[in-house]
Amino acid sequence: MDFSFWPNAGRTWTEILEGAEYAERTGWHGVWIADHFMKNDDDLSIPVNEAFALLAGLAVRTERVRIGSMVLGNTYRHPAVAANAAATIDQMSNGRFVYGIGAGWQVNEHEVYGIELPPVKQLLARFEEACQVVTGLLTQERTTFDGKYYQLKDAPLEPKPTKLPVLIGASGEKVALGIVAKYADEWNHWGRPDLAAHKGKVFAEHCERIGRDPKSVRRSAQTFLEVIAPGDTEAVARKENFESRGLHVIMGSAQEVLDIVAQYPEAGIDEILVPDHWFGSGAKRFETLERLREEVFNKI
Repeated sequence: MDFSFWPNAGRTWTEILEGAEYAERTGWHGVWIADHFMKNDDDLSIPVNEAFALLAGLAVRTERVRIGSMVLGNTYRHPAVAANAAATIDQMSNGRFVYGIGAGWQVNEHEVYGIELPPVKQLLARFEEACQVVTGLLTQERTTFDGKYYQLKDAPLEPKPTKLPVLIGASGEKVALGIVAKYADEWNHWGRPDLAAHKGKVFAEHCERIGRDPKSVRRSAQTFLEVIAPGDTEAVARKENFESRGLHVIMGSAQEVLDIVAQYPEAGIDEILVPDHWFGSGAKRFETLERLREEVFNKI
């Protein structure tokens, strides 16, 4: 199983780059960037950097790690425009980019920017059309598409990437996982191993209906992951707060975290993403990441 680093886009560019350089230096598999313009709460004063710009910067400042979007919101990223940008970043990274896309969901950024966030049924129908558009542009010399939400006429995408995996971030069992089964090279969702195992069974059923091998899709997942150092009362309080809010959490002693994370491969997960949102800055941030790497990841 691979382990990848997910720096918070609200950090400064210097901090994000330092994190990516740390990941590259210490053997992490990839670096992922979320695509949002603001925090998902009422405090809109906290800066958040734009995802495509960060991804392009990381593509040229790293050499080994995969670089991926986790995930680009379809409601504010026209699929043809976003696919062109993704193909260029893939070129800049020498083929290390993973084009992560999703339907879009965060209410406040749609409200303040005046971007439509349609009801779920329409949202997913639009996203499925977007997946068809992306697939066509990345694989065909010219793409014509006449959908309800998108229309393309003899559209090019050049230069084409050598190989650009399309990752879909989704967890909805009735419709969204069916879209993943049809169009994704990779699939990501939040959750602990027990939830990952359940989602995998539902996904396999969608794949069976269309004759696809579910194992042909690379799977990744994430939770709030942290090895709590002895005596760290702040981290203990953070764990209790996360759990009280019903968030996906794997936090505790090194052995407790290891026991749970070691269950992911059996649940079908190929890659674990580690968000650093609450790890602090400077040396503290990297000490926390190193505890995870040395006391958990290196033992699996």
